Amino acid sequence: MAMKALSKATIYQVAQLAGVSIATVSRALRDSDLVTPETRERVRAAAEQLRFTPSGSARSLAEGRHAANGIVFPDLVGPYYAEVVLGYEAAAAASGSSVLILATNGRRDPAAAVKELAGRVDGLTVMGRTVDDDVVAGIASTGLPVVLLARDPVDGVDTVRAGNTSTARALAEHLLEHGHRDITFLGDPDDSPDVAGRYEGVKAALKTRRARLTLVRGNGLDLDSGEAAAGDIMRTRPDAVICANDELALGLRLAAGEDLAVTGWDDLLAARFAGLTTVRQPMRELGATAARWLHRRISEPPNQRAAARRRILATEVVIRRSCGVHEEVHR
Repeated sequence: MAMKALSKATIYQVAQLAGVSIATVSRALRDSDLVTPETRERVRAAAEQLRFTPSGSARSLAEGRHAANGIVFPDLVGPYYAEVVLGYEAAAAASGSSVLILATNGRRDPAAAVKELAGRVDGLTVMGRTVDDDVVAGIASTGLPVVLLARDPVDGVDTVRAGNTSTARALAEHLLEHGHRDITFLGDPDDSPDVAGRYEGVKAALKTRRARLTLVRGNGLDLDSGEAAAGDIMRTRPDAVICANDELALGLRLAAGEDLAVTGWDDLLAARFAGLTTVRQPMRELGATAARWLHRRISEPPNQRAAARRRILATEVVIRRSCGVHEEVHR
């Protein structure tokens, strides 16, 4: 079981090399009677080969004391991220873990910041396009448990997402059924895997119909960005606008008025009061699922970890008056 020695080996790598759990590594290095002499010798040999020095945080991790995991967000501004954080923290707390949060927006070197956080936590959740796939793969290769949230999969890493493409197609088809043939999509597919999936679903729906699709990328996903995009959108006078999220849709309606058919995504509380047609996604459950999966990975012996898992949580179209329907309908 030869393994290349590392200058900063982790307790996970020692456990993997010795074929035991991280808790067993901690006990063996403390000469606990709970570990057989043969296992203690195997763990010590692995630690020596990897030049591993147990730190206080490593002991805490192995023994389940003061455990902390990390989550990386693109940004922390807006109700969507707040809902995901609430779900994540609640599930992490139920597992006895505290949470360290890192937002990469505005950072000069996001990859360095994420790698630094990875060195201080028991496991890491990475959301959206915060860092490249090779950064994720590199962190996972050290043995640190990693879960991806709302982003495209990386080989060997658990991924949890909400449904985007098929639900966006259903939303676009609803607009087509009501006679809308000139549709604008507001949002930048290059900024987010979620937005990219929604745009692909809308394109797929319009591809088979005599309809025109215009992409307006805008400049962000917040209320102000929706208001700012109104001028460009209203100059082309589309039949309907499919916005990448509720905040954009609400900002657009503030600036353009209620005569234009507008839809959003998320089903924020404000969307319900505004009568906004949207897509409901389980924001808190996204965060909670990621936290539960990460805890499970942290608790598994490295040599017994199952294959990477993928899950897509269900979303649903909610029809309200912003697209001409006066009674709420779920599809």
